[in-house]
Amino acid sequence: MRVHPEILEKQKVPPALLEKNVFEGRYKDIRAHERYLSRNGILIRKFFIHVSRKEQKKRFLERIEDPEKNWKFSASDAAERGYWKDYMRAYEDMIRSTATPEAPWFVVPADNKWYTRIVVASAVVDALASLDLHYPKVGKGQLAELAKARKALLAE
Repeated sequence: MRVHPEILEKQKVPPALLEKNVFEGRYKDIRAHERYLSRNGILIRKFFIHVSRKEQKKRFLERIEDPEKNWKFSASDAAERGYWKDYMRAYEDMIRSTATPEAPWFVVPADNKWYTRIVVASAVVDALASLDLHYPKVGKGQLAELAKARKALLAE
């Protein structure tokens, strides 16, 4: 995948990397890091919150037209819309290249915020349920200590 030169200029990428596929090495590092985290007991879930082009336009116009939302808008946001297809290709490539069984991606439609929140919350609940978490069992020795502590506290 090639990246627009004007995007790379802002990132101060070393010239030797400009002609190479910079991202393939980064994807490899991401996969390795996430595999390491997973092996060490970290549960990973990644979410791509996707707003459609139509919805993005609507939100931009709301930000321009509502004085209380003007602070949310930047002219550079509108200029970047010219690269929409390029961004979508880059996102798809990134998701395909970094999705693994131990670190899956969830691509979540985000035109309706309520729906987005339900999908993300559901994925988080499912992930937590998969951990089969429970409180530790209290043994006889600990129960005896609790009884002794209770008795001492009540005697005060």
